[in-house]
Amino acid sequence: MLGHVSSFPQQPQPSPFSGHMVVCGDDALAQRLAVELRYVYGERVTLVVPPERGAVRPDEPLSGRGRAAALFGRMASAMNRNGGGLPHGSDGDTNAGVEAVRVLQAAEPSDESLAEAGIARASAVALVYDDDERNIRAALTARRLNPRVRLVIRLYNRKLGQHLETLLDQAAAVASPGLDPAAIDASTTVLSDADTAAPALAATALAGSTRVIRAEGLFLRAAERIPPPGGQVADPGLCTLALLSSTTHDPAGAEGSDSSGAEGPRLLPGPAEIAAATGRGTVVLEAVTQSGPAAPKVRMRGRSAPLSQFFSRRLRWSALGVGLAVLGLAVASSFTTGDHPLHAAYLTLLDLFAMGDPAIGEPTARQVIQILSGIAGLMLLPLLVAGVLEAFGSLRSASSLRRPPRGLSGHVVLLGLGKIGTRVLVHLRELGIPVVCVEEDPDARGIPLARRLHVPVVLGDVTDEGVLEAAKIGRSRGLLALTSVDTTNLEAALYARSLKPNLRVTVRLFDDEFATVVYRTLRTAHPQAITRSRSVSHLAGPSFAVAMMGRQILGAIPVERKVLLFAAVEVGGHPQLEGRTVDQAFREGAWRVLALDVAAPNGAPEGALVWNLHPGYVLRPTDRVIIAATRRGLAELLGRRRRTSPSGV
Repeated sequence: MLGHVSSFPQQPQPSPFSGHMVVCGDDALAQRLAVELRYVYGERVTLVVPPERGAVRPDEPLSGRGRAAALFGRMASAMNRNGGGLPHGSDGDTNAGVEAVRVLQAAEPSDESLAEAGIARASAVALVYDDDERNIRAALTARRLNPRVRLVIRLYNRKLGQHLETLLDQAAAVASPGLDPAAIDASTTVLSDADTAAPALAATALAGSTRVIRAEGLFLRAAERIPPPGGQVADPGLCTLALLSSTTHDPAGAEGSDSSGAEGPRLLPGPAEIAAATGRGTVVLEAVTQSGPAAPKVRMRGRSAPLSQFFSRRLRWSALGVGLAVLGLAVASSFTTGDHPLHAAYLTLLDLFAMGDPAIGEPTARQVIQILSGIAGLMLLPLLVAGVLEAFGSLRSASSLRRPPRGLSGHVVLLGLGKIGTRVLVHLRELGIPVVCVEEDPDARGIPLARRLHVPVVLGDVTDEGVLEAAKIGRSRGLLALTSVDTTNLEAALYARSLKPNLRVTVRLFDDEFATVVYRTLRTAHPQAITRSRSVSHLAGPSFAVAMMGRQILGAIPVERKVLLFAAVEVGGHPQLEGRTVDQAFREGAWRVLALDVAAPNGAPEGALVWNLHPGYVLRPTDRVIIAATRRGLAELLGRRRRTSPSGV
């Protein structure tokens, strides 16, 4: 049904598709995922979105129902445009006569709405609402209606996601006793768009930053190399994953996309293309290992904090002085009276706390020591009071938010401590980058984390005058505007640029097409400043799409405005790999074998990873390889669409 938009019927109508895929969501990720499945993987898709509740005003923030209404309007118009062709700015086929995404309206993913979407005959269902609770309820309903359907669920809570995945897999196994264990293992996948997008967003805060992927015990590290002087080719590392835009010699860099033509980035280039690309920056693979170095632990201050966090240096030195005085008096008492050292120390402490008897009739030395001990006791009382007051004040400050220090510089200003901002904050701290956060809501999700990490936070509306100044934006190295409102992020970026024209800025925007327009505009206005605009749905969409195919990719890295995927693939069943040499299996702009998970018969320890494979090594059906692939290349490799041209995606 081409571009079909249906109102909620009284009786559920069966889906016209069989073996199709269902996407349920209320934000840009649902739209991106539906487009990815339809126009990259060639799947028939039914998109379930909340009903439109009136028109959205141009000045209304895209949140809640307003965002859902805007999503529905964009999706309906996109699916009806060009006879079901791909929405503008996407990179898939526009074959005439193909069926577009079927769009349904439903307030909740209930039994009736999922039945109308055709869950009984669906091969996979994605539940990508912005609310974890709604996704959990929908997942339980979907598993009950179709125990064999593959579920991909969006959850922010990692621990809860692990428990839910186990529960739903067990439900599938009980409902279908004869189901293949491999199919059960892939029947439920829980992903977080925040975890997927956060590393890429954090990397934009650093020039030439390293991209790291850790998954399934594997560690992959890719790095951006600047163009070498003298028309030479950059160091390829283990292999060259991408050529950056031919304009990357510009100090501000570039943000090429699929519409950039020959000037844009090139994913998985061939040897001839690499040799001819002198003067272009590259993204190279630096390491592929079975287990990478552990991430540095972020120091969590609070209950287990050392004494130095509670008591000032002056107070600690005063306490040390009193202790040395008491020790000296105890030694003097033992030396002058001939008493045992322990007994002398005991009497000194009694005198110190005014608990001993007067030394009447005692030797003069004993009387002098008692007087000195009393004086030391008088010194101890204010010291104890000061210690209690300082400890109480430190505990109060530990439970409150820190303010940016006066001399702070070279930090990153992080705007927004929601789902995405919280994850990005963790990555920035792991990288050792000083951060100052700006948040309007004192009860935001990331506020407790910032308090535990002792990260300075400025509470206030970033659009108000003085808020960015309080975050020391003038001495910062960059701004990450990551709130959930596009207009706020854009306004913050423009205001920050007015305060510091050469500031490095990354703006989070929901619509990737709009993000491209914003990037070009900001680059035109500030040609010497580095600008990055990122859509979370664009970064996270490929991971969710591959999970719908029954595979979970290891990770993804952005290459300007493109995405390069990493996945573990069993060679058996893939004619593009099976029986071919490593060199023959490489397809420019589509996929490349990076490493081999070697089994014991090959003479290597079980589970070892070999990355420097000989080009003549023949891939066997039992081999498991790590590949880098474009979105379209991985779709073809998985056999989910007709063979297309090998151009990169």
